[in-house]
This record gives sequence, C-alpha cells and structure tokens, in this order.
Amino acid sequence: MGSRVRELAGATPATRDRYIDLLRVASLGTVVLGHWLMAAVTTDGVGNLLAVVPGLQLLTWALQIMPVFFFVGGFSHALSYRSLLRRRPEGSTDSVYPAFLRARLQRLLRPTMVFVLVWGAAALAVAVAGGDGGLTGVTLRLVTQPLWFIGIHLAMVACTPLLLRAHGRHGWGAFAALVTAAAAVDVLRFAAGVPYVEFLNFAFVWLAVHQLGFLHADDRIRRPGLLAGAGLASAVALVACGPYPLSMVGMPGEKISNMAPPTLALLAHGLWLVGAVGLLRPYGTRFAGRPRVWRAVVAANGVAMTAFLWHLTAMLGVYGAMLALGVALPEPATGAWWAQVPVRVAAALALTAALVAVFRTFERPAPTLAPRASTGTGALSAFGVTLALLGVLALSMVGYAGLLEGRTALLIAVHVSAPAAVAMTLGGWLLVERAGR
Repeated sequence: MGSRVRELAGATPATRDRYIDLLRVASLGTVVLGHWLMAAVTTDGVGNLLAVVPGLQLLTWALQIMPVFFFVGGFSHALSYRSLLRRRPEGSTDSVYPAFLRARLQRLLRPTMVFVLVWGAAALAVAVAGGDGGLTGVTLRLVTQPLWFIGIHLAMVACTPLLLRAHGRHGWGAFAALVTAAAAVDVLRFAAGVPYVEFLNFAFVWLAVHQLGFLHADDRIRRPGLLAGAGLASAVALVACGPYPLSMVGMPGEKISNMAPPTLALLAHGLWLVGAVGLLRPYGTRFAGRPRVWRAVVAANGVAMTAFLWHLTAMLGVYGAMLALGVALPEPATGAWWAQVPVRVAAALALTAALVAVFRTFERPAPTLAPRASTGTGALSAFGVTLALLGVLALSMVGYAGLLEGRTALLIAVHVSAPAAVAMTLGGWLLVERAGR
C-alpha cells in the first residue's frame, strides 16, 4: 500500500486543491475523535460526556465540523459533474447523471453495504443466541447511528445537477434562497407550531452548506472573514435570544436539538466554520504541500469512509473488552476517567486500523465510465439513490437491536424495520450500479 500511496501522491497534478483534501480528512478525523471522547460508558449504559459536564458544550462550536465536510463535498461534486459534462461527445444529449451517480457513490455505498451486511449478520446471530442485552444491545442500537451522515451525503450527490444549475444562474442567490427556506422552516416550527415542518431542514440547512462548496469551486467566496464573522455573530444571537441550545451536537433528552433536525443556528455555525477554514487557506495549503503530509492525506482519503463507518464499532469493542477483562470503568469526567482517555483512544485507533485493513478493499474506486446513457437510466438512477438514502436513514434510526422482535422507527410517517431498511439500501445501490453501467 505504501508504494501505491507514494505513486498516487507523486502523480498529483499541480492544479489539484490539496487543502480541500486535507479538510476532508481533518473534518472526518475530528468527528471520529469527538465520538470517542463524548462516549461516557459505564456498566449501566452509554451516556454523553457533554451532558455530564455541560460546560464542555461550548467546545462544539469549534469541534462540530461536519459542515466543513459537506462544504468540501459541494466543491468535489461540482468538479466531478462538470468534468463528465466536458467529456460528453459534442452535440450529444445523453444524460451524464447515471455515470455521475455511480462514480460518486462507488466509494460511499460499497463500503456502507459491507458494513450493513456484516453487522446485520452479526445482529441476527446474537438475536438467535439471545445475547442482545446489556452493552451488546446498546452496541447493536448505536453502531448504525453514523449512517445518517451517509444518507445526507447521498441526498447531496443526487441533488448536485439541479443545484449546480441554480448556482450557475443565480450564484449567491441560490445559496440565499436555501438560507431563507431554512429560516422560514424555523419560524413555522417555533413561532407557528406547525408540526413536522422541522424535518425539511435536513435538506435546506445541509444543502445550503453544500452550496457554499459550489461557490468556492468558482472562487466566489472572496471575503471569508466576513462570512465567518456574520456566521458567528448570527449563531451567538440565535442561541442567546432564541430557543436554540448551546450545543451544536445532539444531546440526550433535550427537547430541541441543533442537529436532529438541523436548525438555523447550526447553519450559522456552518457559515462561521466555512469562513474560518477560508481564512486558514494559505497556511493549510502550504502544510498540505509538504511531501510527507500530502502522502498521509492521500493514504487517509483512501480509507476515510471505511474508518468512519467502523469507528464506533472499534470504540464499543474497546469498552466490551475492558468489561470482559474486568477493567474498571470510572465514573465519567472524574480524574480516573480522564487519565484513562489516552489509553482508550489509542486502543480504539488500533482497532479501527485493524478493521480498515480488513475492509478497505471495498472503498477502492471503480473506473469512471464514459457519460453514455439510454432512455430512462436517469430516472432509474434517481429512484435508486432515493431508495438507498431512505434505507440508510431508516437504519440509522432503528438500529439492529431487537432484530427478531419487529422493532421499527418512524421514517416520514412510515414505520420501517431494520430488515426493510437493509433491503431498501441494497436495492437502491443495485439500481444505481445498473443505471451507471
């Protein structure tokens, strides 16, 4: 693998935005580390360190950097789609959408399907053996939660052609329309009490951040300091004067979350982060340009999705091993708990690396096909990606606990079980693959 990384790193064209690749790795790495640190596991269950020590919630204003990943996604999706358009034969009216979806989803859905099927088989075996209680049951419920991120990412890929056209026509106006829509949703939610309207912000908030990636791709974010200042001031005002909580991540038992569903405060937080990374661009570009750093970025980008999918498995595996070996689990936020943090993180990192070594082959990209499509493949691709994103969102909500008990979760007014969610995800992936070929 080392020689391949050196080869890829050496072949990187001078025009590539290495800072964007660095941001992708850094944002996912920060999310993984945050999950490992926030987990407050005791013999009674799994809690959240931010609930135990509320003062630490302010740190989420710097460490909740998932908006940066979606911003990077917008930049990458814009370049990929435009590249396919340029490769289309002159005068051709063939849709590039199926080829675009397949190319973008290969490294997203293939490792996801492996994760879903491996854990599904394990959950079935555990349920048949009757051992899905205690920490095992909690693990079966928690390991699928990060799949919400996969669902949102799928939606962004699916919407790229439409939103890219809107960006081409209206520029900042398209972004402003999404921000206005997100604000309107919160007004209807908090001022008018309209039920269920808040779920629309899963689209408006994250797609607005994604739209900033389009603007960056066209070098239209000229004053990142202004964007950062406006976002930070808006977030402070909304939290101080509105119904929004301090934490920019979800908290157990809270009536209002900035994350699920996303709020206008989280969108303002995203603006401040995108502006901040814009201000750091000169330094980050020089750092990413160092040969050793760039090789590390290339290596990490090659396994980033696999590591993200399996990092909670690794963390819960570490805690399970500690319980099995009789190692004491100190009360969260005590001196003994903090002293144990470096050991737990190192163990989780080592176990994640082992899981990546096993499953990384499924993240290797397939060759990008020429933009050639027959009638109806665009619609087939759209249906497939919709089915897949609904499946992974449902699975993130229902988990694998109670697999044989018919446990369900409510997804857009429909109760969905784990087997149904798996079937939707697998079926959607196969449809995208077929149309893209």
